[in-house]
Amino acid sequence: MALLESRLKSPDFLWGVSSSAYQIEGSVLADGRGESIWDSFCRLPGKVKNGDTGAYGSDSYVRWQEDVDMLHELGAGAYRFSIAWPRIKPDGSGAVNHRGFGYYHRLIEELLAKDIEPWVALYHWDLPQALQDRGGWLNRDTAFYFADYAELCFREFGGLVKNWVTLNEPWCSAFLGHGVGVHAPGLVDVQAPFTAAHHLLLAHGLAVKECRELLPAARIGIVLNPWTPRSATARDEDKQAALLASVERTGLWCDPLFNGQYPEAYCEAAGAKLPILPGDMALIKAPLDFLGINYYNEDAVCAAPAQAAGYKNVPTWQKKTEMQWDIVPDGLVRVLSFMSEHWKVPEYYITENGAAFSDSDTDGKVIHDNDRIEYLQDHVLAVQKACELGLPVKGYFVWTMLDNFEWSHGYEKRFGMVAIKQPEGERIRKSSFYFYRDLIAGY
Repeated sequence: MALLESRLKSPDFLWGVSSSAYQIEGSVLADGRGESIWDSFCRLPGKVKNGDTGAYGSDSYVRWQEDVDMLHELGAGAYRFSIAWPRIKPDGSGAVNHRGFGYYHRLIEELLAKDIEPWVALYHWDLPQALQDRGGWLNRDTAFYFADYAELCFREFGGLVKNWVTLNEPWCSAFLGHGVGVHAPGLVDVQAPFTAAHHLLLAHGLAVKECRELLPAARIGIVLNPWTPRSATARDEDKQAALLASVERTGLWCDPLFNGQYPEAYCEAAGAKLPILPGDMALIKAPLDFLGINYYNEDAVCAAPAQAAGYKNVPTWQKKTEMQWDIVPDGLVRVLSFMSEHWKVPEYYITENGAAFSDSDTDGKVIHDNDRIEYLQDHVLAVQKACELGLPVKGYFVWTMLDNFEWSHGYEKRFGMVAIKQPEGERIRKSSFYFYRDLIAGY
């Protein structure tokens, strides 16, 4: 793919892969790990496709060495993974599980030995169930328990890890977990998402403070999944509807992070009661080194005054992934441009981008996933376009290397560049693995 301009070929541009603990590790009962809200959620009838659970994941807790070897084979410059809070503090607070620290030490040290930079996310949705039993993210104390856990990780791994992520996609934790109930902990409520959102952001701010004090040379940021749908027409009312639609997934998070306040008009219209105490917003607004952007698709909306939200999604023509998400590479350029117009973001990293496809084309040795290759190629070209526009995009991480547990979809939706043959766990490289290897190499 000799289409990339020099900026993306520069050694300063970071090529990586992303994953998360609950989706790949498995071994949920091993070595003192505590139970998480996703372990509990998976046991609820009808919540996860086929009754699947993360008990196996991609078996990476056992096969981590093999996975690091594949990252090395790929030529990845960085690996973004999450630490499982229940492996470090099984009850969320109190006693520390040193066997959990041991696992991540082995992983991080092996990554560094192979010249792969570890990017560590502190929270990718696996809240310890013991804290959920005390209110979870609806309890302000959880933010302070998170800060204690973050401090432990900074002290334990700070000499090895230079890039940290506080939270991954807090919108999902707040709204999918506490509003519509399709993610753990499975609550259905109107006010709860806003309470959870504030406590998640407070946890983020407290962790940033700990990081600055303990690791002044480290870099820290947060990962969002912004939604900035395009307007269905050029009419002013549809353009306004698109702006309105963007707030819940974008402005509700970026306004406090960069401006120190929540979007007042949106919160008033939603009847949101945010449990803000003195000093909270200053903590949340602490300067960031980067913002991670997870991008998969773009939708189109039009004005719908009769609906409470004021907008509605409209049918589209684009090709869809197995998730029924539109494939719109230029939407990545639009979302980055939108964010740069509204907030002073120092650097962007595309921390997740990828697609689920059926992967049915195989010759018995390699899975020929040409749809995924086309998706990745077109989105990397969109990253190049964003750089040409002067947007500060510094890296790109594919989601993901391994087929894994895809939350409420179970194992049915496959995003990986490597298939997992169960139950033995054999790794089978897909064509996209070799495509990304060539791309990283500069071809």
